[in-house]
Amino acid sequence: MNSAEAVLQVAIDVPWRGKGLGLFDYWPPDESGLSWQDWQEKVGLRVVVPWGNRQVVGLLMGVQSQPTLTSEKIRHAIRLLEDVPVLSADWRRLVQFAAHYYKHAVGEVALQSLPAALKEASAYKATKKAPAHLRHVAIEKAMQALKASAENEVSLSADLAPPTLTEQQHAVLLAFERERQKPAPVPLLLHGVTGSGKTEVYLRMAETVLAQGRQVLVLVPEINLTPQLLARFEQRFSRYRVVTLHSELAKSERLHSWLSAHKAHADIVLGTRLAVLASLPRLGLVLVDEEHDPSYKQQEGVHYSARDLAVWRAHDLKIPVVLGSATPSLESWRQVEQGRYVRLRMSQRASGQATLPEVRLINTAQDKPEQGLTRALRQALQDTLAAGQQALIYLNRRGYAPVLSCEACGWLAGCPRCSAYVVMHKTDNRLHCHHCGWQAPVPRACPDCGNQDLSPVGRGTQRLEETLHAVFPQARLVRLDADSSSRKGSAQQTLQRVHAGDVDILIGTQMVAKGHDFANVGLVGVINADAALFSHDFRAAERLFAQLHQVIGRAGRRAQTGAASTAQALVQTRYPEHPLYQALQRHDDAAYYQQALGERREAHLPPWSYQALLRAEAKQLKTALDFLQQARELAQEHEGVRMYDAVPLALVRVAHVERAQMVLESASRAQLQTCLDQWLPKLAELKTPVRWRVEVDPLAI
Repeated sequence: MNSAEAVLQVAIDVPWRGKGLGLFDYWPPDESGLSWQDWQEKVGLRVVVPWGNRQVVGLLMGVQSQPTLTSEKIRHAIRLLEDVPVLSADWRRLVQFAAHYYKHAVGEVALQSLPAALKEASAYKATKKAPAHLRHVAIEKAMQALKASAENEVSLSADLAPPTLTEQQHAVLLAFERERQKPAPVPLLLHGVTGSGKTEVYLRMAETVLAQGRQVLVLVPEINLTPQLLARFEQRFSRYRVVTLHSELAKSERLHSWLSAHKAHADIVLGTRLAVLASLPRLGLVLVDEEHDPSYKQQEGVHYSARDLAVWRAHDLKIPVVLGSATPSLESWRQVEQGRYVRLRMSQRASGQATLPEVRLINTAQDKPEQGLTRALRQALQDTLAAGQQALIYLNRRGYAPVLSCEACGWLAGCPRCSAYVVMHKTDNRLHCHHCGWQAPVPRACPDCGNQDLSPVGRGTQRLEETLHAVFPQARLVRLDADSSSRKGSAQQTLQRVHAGDVDILIGTQMVAKGHDFANVGLVGVINADAALFSHDFRAAERLFAQLHQVIGRAGRRAQTGAASTAQALVQTRYPEHPLYQALQRHDDAAYYQQALGERREAHLPPWSYQALLRAEAKQLKTALDFLQQARELAQEHEGVRMYDAVPLALVRVAHVERAQMVLESASRAQLQTCLDQWLPKLAELKTPVRWRVEVDPLAI
């Protein structure tokens, strides 16, 4: 069979159209001279193809003998790109699975996971000496750098001496080794309290796999957690190559890291959720730190769960995957109950005589806060500072005040583009919408009645910082939230100051709640956590428990001596008898999980069911709701799948766009997928001005 009879199946980064894998047929480039067998061996390479009136880079996913379209409609590919090695069959299986499960085109998943340089068709230029030879300067430079690095010996300095293992750490590693030897290892849920030494366990697991010449993938939920963990891996494994992958890397840095992983030059890849789709030809272990964290779910572009893809990838390759957390997700906990995961428990802290902090629930109905602080918290702060220890104050609301109001007429500052209030930021004296980005100066008077006495209602981290400055004028304060860390590297600089002891009180949002090993924090104070108890989101309480458990765990991570030797956490609440707070006070995770799973089971909510959302956006809410109703009428009755009525989102309007959604639910993942596969092609044929998308396994409904 000659090349003219070969039909190339190319994945392109275009939205999914409701059926198939989203692959497009092309004839081979003119005069390619390649046989059918030659093209089979080229699968996994990039190819430049015409798309409309432009040229784009696609990925060759297969070769077939018969086109899906009439031959007259098929165009010729323009050129094959061979400057980067083939993307392996197991990597292609991963992106195909992700595309099918999360309802995207293969090209959306595959191409969006690649560095930008690999998708630039226009960047290929002819050379003066050999016009027929096209070159991409950025890729050439990255390849040359990798070659030079490979030719140089890596550091031969001694690896950092590992600490002595605790009995629990040793038991976990023995269990890991037993599972690793099995033909098909099951996922391991490493359930360790904060400070129990999970990172040391990760390092020992990685050491075993690296010694066999395999690669290790380490996932973390947020970018600001990478520097500290990266330093630990680089110090321990100075003889191995470690690279990072996350969205804040410069274009050239990301290209270099990705190519290093793809060419098996890097031994350890440490990154955020996008790293789960990195090409790793000799992958031998996947570690997912803070597996419960919602940041692992991609919410823009291609929607996927990096944690769940990590589990699938390890299963496909028959390699171990370890999900670590002090507060496992209810989904993972349920997997343990069903025997699909193995739970490895570490209930004691690893550092000397360090113990979990004492948790005190401060009833704000009795000890009424003044400017956000109860008497008990003020006294605890004073005692902690006097003992030379650091304090962490947690308030998960950035800005100065959540709302600006007029007491004369009741006016509240709202966003003109969203159905939401705007937040007052005192640092720039402006109102900010945290949903669409709209900003405006703080008005000098009420726009409705002219009253000049406008009042901030509630408090954010900026206002709390102002209060603490006034109460403790001699203390060194620093604030860490999305506003204070907007400059690249600023979050890391702040954390370095805390680790160096240059900060007395750290004020922060959830950015400070997880993964940070603060040696001298003796007190954690939690302010205004109750709102999550009454959220419409059924996962809000689970997230609150995880956040509070994590932030409380920042205290007492090293054994202390002296008057303030016992680390403590003070939680200000109006509901100290709530089961969530009671479990938190007793450090009784099992009690909370039992109660929460019982509530979910009664309500038929995940993890006792599986969900998908059909979301619609339009200029008018009625248009979006009408589309969802039409979509529901197109759906056939599917056994075991329930469709709920279409409803507006809780935050219905964002940036002048009205939003609505419809929930699909089933006790069977397979039945839900079958329903979507049969239903979505019909939706794709509808002519509508509505923008719609499907989200599988949504984090919020």
